[in-house]
Amino acid sequence: MEPVKLLLHVPGGFVTATSLGVTGFAEHRSPGSGKYFQGRAVLVELAIRGTEPAFVFLEEGGWRDAGADTRWALAAAASGKRTKTALSNNAFSCTPLSAWERVHLVKTGGEVLDLGAPESLAQFSAGECGDDMTPDDVARAAGIAPPPSRTPRLYMTLAPIEMLVFSNLTPEEFTWYTARRRGKVFRQVAFAELRSDPGVMLAAELKIEAASREVAADSRKKTKTVIVGDSLGRVPYRAWIGYERHHRGGLYTGDGSSCRLWPFPERIPRNWENAW
Repeated sequence: MEPVKLLLHVPGGFVTATSLGVTGFAEHRSPGSGKYFQGRAVLVELAIRGTEPAFVFLEEGGWRDAGADTRWALAAAASGKRTKTALSNNAFSCTPLSAWERVHLVKTGGEVLDLGAPESLAQFSAGECGDDMTPDDVARAAGIAPPPSRTPRLYMTLAPIEMLVFSNLTPEEFTWYTARRRGKVFRQVAFAELRSDPGVMLAAELKIEAASREVAADSRKKTKTVIVGDSLGRVPYRAWIGYERHHRGGLYTGDGSSCRLWPFPERIPRNWENAW
């Protein structure tokens, strides 16, 4: 039996204790042939000590005891259960990012790619966020240096909700802005930067082109949402910036205090390349 793991599923938002290991769990969750189904996911290994979570869940208002439920699930997996659900929903926003130990990208057939160790990109100031701020204002409020020039970027947020968003903000600025903007605030966020031609269906491509033109034409515009809903299953991993290692990229995570990057490995295995 594999050592017990505690896995957070993104974007699903559930936490599972398992004795199958990461690859075994990915294969167990795989829906079947990519010809008929799409089952991509990000699996996050969370820190544990034996059958105890090595972290404290963030406050949720007392509607459930996430810590006790997780300890129960870990004990069940340690006793031989293949999988035991600890939290079935909304787990991303109550699991501290400091609990993330390793990150794995999963394709539909259950193939797993391990991302590299996280890189700290920025520590933010606790500035105020306003609707009338320019992208450079966002950088200054976050306590980071504005870039020398700006070009529209396409982001795919995976959690807490899935969206495609065009933005004039850098990844660090985008992290701070999503955690500070009024009315649309995220407690924490996980996202990837995409090529401007990510390879989605024609209708979405037309919306992407229109949003790109709008953001490029207005240097004060911070974000323009293109699509809300399932995107991880529709956008190929190859479209993620960083996949080809020509530019910095991978999976970004952060909140109002900091931003980190989990990069792609130096070499991507051939069986991953060839899988759906």
